[in-house]
Amino acid sequence: MPHVLYVRFHPAPGEDVYQGLLTLLGELTPVVEALPPDAAFADVRGALRYFGRDAAGLAEIVRVRALARYGVDCTVGVAANPLLARMAAQEAQEPGAPASRGGRSGGRFGQAAGSVRTVPGDPDAVAAFLARKPPIALPGVGPATARTLSAYGLDSAARIAAAPLSTLQRILGAATARRVHAWARGIDPAPVTPNAPARAMGAEHRFRHDELDPVRRRRALLTLADGLGVRLRTSGQVAAAISLTVRYADRSTTTRSRTLTEPTAHTPALTAAAYALHDALGLQRARVRSVALRFEGLMDAELASHQLTFDPADEKSRRLEAAADRARARFGISAVRPAGFLDVA
Repeated sequence: MPHVLYVRFHPAPGEDVYQGLLTLLGELTPVVEALPPDAAFADVRGALRYFGRDAAGLAEIVRVRALARYGVDCTVGVAANPLLARMAAQEAQEPGAPASRGGRSGGRFGQAAGSVRTVPGDPDAVAAFLARKPPIALPGVGPATARTLSAYGLDSAARIAAAPLSTLQRILGAATARRVHAWARGIDPAPVTPNAPARAMGAEHRFRHDELDPVRRRRALLTLADGLGVRLRTSGQVAAAISLTVRYADRSTTTRSRTLTEPTAHTPALTAAAYALHDALGLQRARVRSVALRFEGLMDAELASHQLTFDPADEKSRRLEAAADRARARFGISAVRPAGFLDVA
């Protein structure tokens, strides 16, 4: 039976509103996993009988309360596990996708219109939902893995699910093949983990006007990377991956991700990765409304390894960063800023 909600809030809330929205979800179930800056999982299995509603009905309650209290709408995916719930929410915002409970559909993922999309729990319905999905639609499958699979004719979830596991292991390696094979069949053993340490951290910069200037977009990325880098170092964490989301004037979005060479909280390394993702998009004259960075795979900094280097510039940069962090701790976050810092719109 479907009991997992993947809730995506839009427009993306500020930090205070986001915490309020998490509290709202906590009114339905204590099993809430935050996915900052604009999403969350909720396992409502224990709330179904109490509220006398199915999971889709509880999703509608979330939408109504979020709109009434915070003016924030939601796109909600409802399914039997987090993988399918996330995919259902994404499909709910694709052009022409039907809403399951009177929600509004249309537009691309991230538009202001919200909806609820439910994947039934029976295996045939799950197989039908996944059948035509391309590999890139499976959360956890990146562009490189998707291209590799497509090159072998495994260009849909149905074909991946039907392929022998041994074949996938020769293509992807043993561990990755097992995960992808399970995802293609709609299997996700990962539970919704309440009150877990944050696995991701993100921030968004909205421009006052649709931005055409790539230099100002890069300055915004520098500002975001610097702020998030400070948050990582203050909390004693490092990030293993970074993703960039660009929102355009027509409200469509593009998201690109990459794994960092090594887990880090070093602002120059984070900024360089953000610049690389931005430059790879080749936006040219695109009208950009906002840019958002998200650092994922967070871990304790003490558990991460750092490749030693004989580059004196790198060592100097890290010493300066440590000094700047001490100044911020003593005089406030705005005591030290990068030269290209962009004021918040």
